[in-house]
Amino acid sequence: MIGLLLTLPERHAARVIAALGLLFALAYSASLIVIPKPGGRILLGDALHHYVQLRSAVFDGDLHFRNEYVRMYGLRGGEPGTAWVFEDTDTGHVRNLMPVGPALLWAPLFLLVTAGAALGNLVGLPWPLDGYARVYQATAGWSGIAAATAGAWLSCRASALLFSRRAAAWSVIVLWLSSSALYYSVISPTYSHAASLLATSGFWYAWVRTNGAGGLQRSALLGGLAGFSALMRWQDVILFAPIAVDLLWAVRRYGLSPRRAVAGGLVSLAVGAAVFAPQMIVWMVLYGRPLALPQGAGFMRWTEPALLQVLFSDWHGLLTWTPVCAIAMAGLVLLARRDPRTGAAATLFLVLSWYVNAAVADWWAGEAFGSRRFVSCFPVFALGLAALIDRWKPAPGRLALASSVIVGHTFLLLVQYQAFMHGLREVAPYPRGAYNLWLARFVVPFDLARDWFAP
Repeated sequence: MIGLLLTLPERHAARVIAALGLLFALAYSASLIVIPKPGGRILLGDALHHYVQLRSAVFDGDLHFRNEYVRMYGLRGGEPGTAWVFEDTDTGHVRNLMPVGPALLWAPLFLLVTAGAALGNLVGLPWPLDGYARVYQATAGWSGIAAATAGAWLSCRASALLFSRRAAAWSVIVLWLSSSALYYSVISPTYSHAASLLATSGFWYAWVRTNGAGGLQRSALLGGLAGFSALMRWQDVILFAPIAVDLLWAVRRYGLSPRRAVAGGLVSLAVGAAVFAPQMIVWMVLYGRPLALPQGAGFMRWTEPALLQVLFSDWHGLLTWTPVCAIAMAGLVLLARRDPRTGAAATLFLVLSWYVNAAVADWWAGEAFGSRRFVSCFPVFALGLAALIDRWKPAPGRLALASSVIVGHTFLLLVQYQAFMHGLREVAPYPRGAYNLWLARFVVPFDLARDWFAP
């Protein structure tokens, strides 16, 4: 019986991933009831900015967000830090700093709920038909969880094309449960990271699936998926760099003519631009130009990247908060040995992501669980971790034990972080500083239990 359970992930990887996604959806739904947010709002932070684009387009037929911001923030005028809501851009709109991709991804479920409410109204049911009610906002979270689950499955499929089913399944499950992807799959699935996980996983699955194939079809497919990824998070436009390397690789190793390589690059860019067009349309409406950096020129510090801090700082560093990523990065060497073409492309994408994330003015990504901007690198980390597991070839028991230690280590940090964020700061310190980041997580559960059962 125990042996059967230990082999369950590799035998039924899709079902295990789907079960985790369902568990996340149930936990998220329960949190909306047990821990309701003030004012009836579900969407906070960046998520609200994605959502107003969807609500305004569907219910108002425009991209004027002032009424959404006033309603959802509960503004009456004069609140500190909200002057921007009442300031017009050059085109007479309110600024929006977030990409439109997540709103488009949430649209199907949002429209389904809207249609259900409209039908209910027709038969006399008093269901709200305004786009503000909690059920509308919840569609963003449910859609995000579905996107993250689908992304994990695609990453598993990609890894299984290169390595054993055991390595592919365990790498994705462990990484999903012990990296920042966990937080943005179940606790904050309304941020763009769940959508990014899906988009970049789709890109790398298509890459591995069509690896060895030439022609314009591969270029068009990868270009379209790179554009889709950039639509979710603009930083992922760097996926066009691996496409360029792929074409150069084909010229040097497979005799592809330079003319065909240039044609492939142009097709890739053209399809990517077509997929990215919704964002350019939104920017044109809001700012009067198809390409923009709404945060301003100072948002990116290209000559002053915080390269070491974004990896090693106790202030949301990638490797200090989620060390499983260090293990996965080590596996990229083995990936390159197994498939040099994919290994080179994946390493390039990770290095460029490192530089771009380090060059952002707030390289710590505001309030975040770990270095959240690296969630788009999830499929690359999964490939690296799968390469290590495939090389290690551990017995099921050892693999399960090692995975449990890694997942448990991050889960304890998540408990500590959430306890702090929910106001239990006397027993759960913020994970910063040597003790608070590395050791407090082992003490906090006992302190929480003591307070819970105290008379």
